[in-house]
Amino acid sequence: MYIQGTYFFDVHPPFAKLLFALVGWLVGFDGKFLFENIGDSYTDNKVPYVALRALPAMLGSLTVPVVFLIMWESGYSLPACVLSAGLLLFDNAHIGEDRLILLDATLVISMALSVLCYIKFHKNRHQPFSRKWWKWMLMTGIALSCVISTKYVGVFTFVTIGSAVLIDLWGLLDVNRRQGKLSLFEFGTHFAARAFGLIIVPFFIYLFWFQVHFAILTKSGPGDDFMSPEFQASLSDNPMFAQSKGVEYYDVLTFRHKDTKVYLHSHPDRYPLRYDDGRVSSQGQQVTGYPHNDTNNHWEILPQVAFASDNRTGHKVRNGHIVQLRHVATNTFLLSHDVASPSYPTNQEFTTISPEEAAGNRHNDTLFEIQVPKGKADEEFRTRSSLFNLIHFPSKVAMWTHTNPLPDWGYKQAEINGNKNSKEPSNLWYAEDIPSLAPDSPRSHQEPRKVQPMRFLKKYLELQAAMFHHNNALTSSHPYASEPFQWPFLLRGVSFWTKNDTREQIYFLGNPVGWWLCSSLLAVFVGILGADQLALRRGIDALEEIWGPGTRHRLYNSTGFFFLCWAAHYFPFYLMGRQRFLHHYLPSHVASVLVTGALVEFIFNIDPAGLSEDFVASKPGRGPLKIKHTRQSLLAIWAATIAILGATIWGFGFFAPLTYGTPGLDVAGINARKWLSYDLHFAK
Repeated sequence: MYIQGTYFFDVHPPFAKLLFALVGWLVGFDGKFLFENIGDSYTDNKVPYVALRALPAMLGSLTVPVVFLIMWESGYSLPACVLSAGLLLFDNAHIGEDRLILLDATLVISMALSVLCYIKFHKNRHQPFSRKWWKWMLMTGIALSCVISTKYVGVFTFVTIGSAVLIDLWGLLDVNRRQGKLSLFEFGTHFAARAFGLIIVPFFIYLFWFQVHFAILTKSGPGDDFMSPEFQASLSDNPMFAQSKGVEYYDVLTFRHKDTKVYLHSHPDRYPLRYDDGRVSSQGQQVTGYPHNDTNNHWEILPQVAFASDNRTGHKVRNGHIVQLRHVATNTFLLSHDVASPSYPTNQEFTTISPEEAAGNRHNDTLFEIQVPKGKADEEFRTRSSLFNLIHFPSKVAMWTHTNPLPDWGYKQAEINGNKNSKEPSNLWYAEDIPSLAPDSPRSHQEPRKVQPMRFLKKYLELQAAMFHHNNALTSSHPYASEPFQWPFLLRGVSFWTKNDTREQIYFLGNPVGWWLCSSLLAVFVGILGADQLALRRGIDALEEIWGPGTRHRLYNSTGFFFLCWAAHYFPFYLMGRQRFLHHYLPSHVASVLVTGALVEFIFNIDPAGLSEDFVASKPGRGPLKIKHTRQSLLAIWAATIAILGATIWGFGFFAPLTYGTPGLDVAGINARKWLSYDLHFAK
């Protein structure tokens, strides 16, 4: 879409997609292949898939040394660094995502770089406002902007870094700090510098990618329907405006719901007297939503007070007008009244009544107001381009529909009812066409339309609102959706692709050996902290006595930071109502391998490579014993690292056919890998 310049809509920010577009443009991709259907041939459609896949593969590969550097810069031993990097290197889930044209490789490396740059910034905390201090703070901000510009779950990385920054600022505020107290002015400069580098800079870089997004996508495309008419007017070749016509009274119109695309429809069948739940209807004529064009979708728009028979042409319908709608096929008038709708007892029923009733004492119940949200008073009402709410004049309910079909008596068509929440965005409709308009009518001929510019901030805010709305609306069930409690234990994966004739499949799944180890050590870390706090309450300092001075500071501040990173990227998913999948755990998994490396070093009592400021030196005369103990511990942790990575490599190789999609496995091979709830194909 970027290469063709046609507007599309996605719930994710544009940064990672722009990277793919750049690669495609550099290798001459024409952008005509839209990646819509799984299984479509790349070679037949001349897609440069090797170059496109090379981008996430490269980013995923670079994440491994970034994880190594995070551990190294945090002062951990070489085997601990190798262990954390190795657990990521031989993880099937990360490899599976990084081999495909997906966004998660960009997300994960940006998150890892944010952590690395912040650690480098924190190591320069004793030289505030130095060149290195500024460099690493700004690098942290740039990395954070890349996370949030890839997916909105990047806000969890902001929470991680932001929490560490707040703890750091809280320490700077302490008048008894070891380096001397800061004046309030000095503290204010620290606060302002961090706000600039870690909030303002990332935000403006984030905005920059949207500016690039809008600058490239200038043509009408498949994303038009998600945006307002004003937004669509800023796109060239937009069919909404190219085919838009002014509506006049006594025109016959078809009306369509903006979200569900059903037509306003009626037919002679009646509502049943009594519904299944015992409620009673009016037994009026059914008014429904119908997905296909049909003469029963034709409605004549009439004024509140009829014009003289010789003066019925040229009267424009405008925003705010009170109108009647006559169903042409049955010669009845649209009406709403204080009777519960079939599916929503709190909403009003929509039906139709005869012309005699509409002209008599029920006239007011047939009156509706046309309201164009954010439209100017008395602006012309037009087909396609005027999104409007049809408000029942006496009761103020808005005509509304939804996706749950009516029972068999309603032919499984959509229900139309009166929504008491008249401001709800899903109340919007538009007039699609004027069937009564003659092809040779002067009104059928439109002048070429000029593109109407729209301010960047207004476009950005509208797109943000649409992205959040549709992201939260992803609540429908999915056969491979999973719950967050399943992710650390790798209870099931996701089927990405299958090929029946060769029995090949790509099944997205982590390396069970590595995931289960990391999840176990997360629990061990919580247990160690709990035991330490309990011991301190009883006056016992086991950590410092057994593992040496400075251990608690390192365990809480460094390993605790990694654990915070894991928790910040994991627990918020419990609060989300949208669809959730295993790939949402990938950033948390990166944090868990950091905790694992740090905790294995702690268990084997390896001295930090870079001692903290709170580290207390050993007593004189204990040097040789300490060195000997360190060597023994190094041998032990190397042995543990080799054993863990050996098991991890075996797990990677065992599940590799599911990660790479080749070779195809026989029934025995599939069943051997069908652990837990892994719903693999070709198991029979």
